[in-house]
Amino acid sequence: MPLVEIIAYCLMPNHFHLLIREIEDGGISKFMQKLTTGYTMYFNKKNDRNGSLFQGRFKATHVDNDRYLQYLIAYIHLNPIKLIESKWKEVGIADQPRAEKFLESYTHSSYLDYLGKKRSEGIILTHEALSEYFPSGTDFKTFVTEWLTYAPE
Repeated sequence: MPLVEIIAYCLMPNHFHLLIREIEDGGISKFMQKLTTGYTMYFNKKNDRNGSLFQGRFKATHVDNDRYLQYLIAYIHLNPIKLIESKWKEVGIADQPRAEKFLESYTHSSYLDYLGKKRSEGIILTHEALSEYFPSGTDFKTFVTEWLTYAPE
């Protein structure tokens, strides 16, 4: 039986973000322990090394309202923009079409899955969790990319 439902994810070079819903009591902690242990074992074997990979415990925040949920969905899926414009949140996007094109080429997040692209990675997602917010891939893309127009004051 699954411990959690994965709603959204983004894998970055030095960290990752998950939006997950607990199915069983203590499921998030169990899932994260299994995930990080399994990945550490794989990485260590592949790279002929030993020891831990992750510093400290994972950080979790309870989502208790729709507004915060929507913010997290955008935050998680826009995280890769830092790879091409590291200060975009502080100074804004210099080239929005380039940023959107980059997001559509970034394969290490659930962004493409919510756009409606059929990928094998999509099997891990519980798409229904966001269907009331984003009935179509176009609705999802519009919502997320509107955050790219954010201009700091």
